[in-house]
Amino acid sequence: MTNASDVPLITLNNGVTIPQLGFGTWQIPEDDTQGIVEHALSTGYRHIDTAAAYGNEAQVGAAVQASGIARDELFVTTKLWNANHGRDKTLKAFDESMEKLGLDVLDLYLIHWPLPDHDQYVETWKALEELLESGRTRAIGVSNFQQAHLERLLKEGDVVPAVNQIELHPLLTQTALKAFQAEKTIHTEAWSPLAQGGDLLQDETIAGIAERIGKSPAQTILRWQLQEGNIIFPKSVTASRVEENFDVFDVELTAEDLAAISALNKDERQGPDPDTFHTT
Repeated sequence: MTNASDVPLITLNNGVTIPQLGFGTWQIPEDDTQGIVEHALSTGYRHIDTAAAYGNEAQVGAAVQASGIARDELFVTTKLWNANHGRDKTLKAFDESMEKLGLDVLDLYLIHWPLPDHDQYVETWKALEELLESGRTRAIGVSNFQQAHLERLLKEGDVVPAVNQIELHPLLTQTALKAFQAEKTIHTEAWSPLAQGGDLLQDETIAGIAERIGKSPAQTILRWQLQEGNIIFPKSVTASRVEENFDVFDVELTAEDLAAISALNKDERQGPDPDTFHTT
């Protein structure tokens, strides 16, 4: 049985540690969130990823409070939504998220999307730097930023993002962006780590590896993510799958397995293109 202590800790570029495997809450209905997050915490997850846009921060916070787990054993991430770019809106939105979460200090705050056509992400980043400096969040980062967006932050900002949370799975391995981020000490977080399931879970290559190691296709992909060094937070509303996704630390993929899964890459996005996405 996997325990919380089995999950590797990744040290971010400012010395803060984050569990490499967490639990995601995107598209979990508001009414279901508290119960399923409580189940994730009781299973052993200690890293919870949410966002203002998910509409379930209050329920995540309630689950954290109800868990009885010491605050310093938990890692909570939330994200700034697109309508709140700009310094003043960012600071106000952070306060609102913290009130919903019921937390005094956040572990990681992210800009959810760069919105390059709005051209406010540098100003917004500087507001996150203020929050970091004040101690209200332990780390700051971004989500869905392309290399050009990161280069601008590195040039015009003062703090190197701790993470960039990007769509990443066997159909979209993001090799070049990952390499750039590693060079700049920006850790890669992978959202949609299973490519939303579907055809990928039926792939013959993955199925063959899964059968050999005695794991499900989903577990096999999650193991690939972990061995690739990515920080991941799969989500499920099914209790048994929450447990299954956590049970990935008693196997090891070979170098050949890793290469075979990476070779499935098609540079194929399931979600929006960060260069053009501008919904607020």
